[in-house]
Amino acid sequence: MITQILAVAGEAAPQNQFGFMEAMEQGGVIAWSIFGVLVIMSVGSFYILFTKLFEQRKIMSQFKDVQGPFWKTSSLREGAGKLEKNSAWRQLVDDTIQADEQHGKMGDSLEAHEWLHGSLARSEAYVNARLAGGLPFLASVGATAPFIGLLGTVIGIYRALINIGLAGSASIDKVAGPVGEALIMTAIGLLVAVPAVLAYNWLQSRNRRIAEHLSAFSTDLLAYVNSKGTVKPNTMTSTSTTTAGKAAAAPAARPAATTTTTGAKPLAGGTTSTTTTTTKK
Repeated sequence: MITQILAVAGEAAPQNQFGFMEAMEQGGVIAWSIFGVLVIMSVGSFYILFTKLFEQRKIMSQFKDVQGPFWKTSSLREGAGKLEKNSAWRQLVDDTIQADEQHGKMGDSLEAHEWLHGSLARSEAYVNARLAGGLPFLASVGATAPFIGLLGTVIGIYRALINIGLAGSASIDKVAGPVGEALIMTAIGLLVAVPAVLAYNWLQSRNRRIAEHLSAFSTDLLAYVNSKGTVKPNTMTSTSTTTAGKAAAAPAARPAATTTTTGAKPLAGGTTSTTTTTTKK
């Protein structure tokens, strides 16, 4: 008895004919092709996001060595040994050392200064270009993914109109599949584009911050070379920074009160009156 009831209930249960897979199957090769392109864009965007984020974090962590141990050395070659090999900061130092060696071969001091400055600018531009690699792909995905999804939307609406024309009436079973496909493509296009745009803007802001540090470090290196090692930037360790912050945040000591006795005045009856003044500094 129970078996018969379950069998009847299973036959009577309605089947969903307008799900995602059904809509994609109705769309055919074009729908699957558009969906595949959007998936490739999304995977590429997240790959670039995580790889660039890891690269930026590595450069910022290496910047701590530049702030402290590097400028405590007596020469650039000794300081280069304090930096990690194949890092952006080590490349700037190595290019500075190489440019300084060629610096003495030029007779004109102005041309020598321009040569040194140009060498550091080229090295800095190379690092910035390496950090910006892959960001044009994110910008392209953010700009084109909605339109690729819109292409699927247009094709879905076109197929719905064809079904209406063939059936002679706008019944829901004729248009639900193509319209559902159109809405799905629109949603997928937006889901691909929005993360790509957010990732592009975020990585760009972090790259600008790194570029500022690179420019400041390049200026310090140029001043160090031109002054023969006498000009160095003022660096503060984390311990000294914390101590200075605590000293600035500590409240000022309350001034002590000063009591002054001005004198005594004779009163009637042989008594005297003493005047006392309290002053706070």
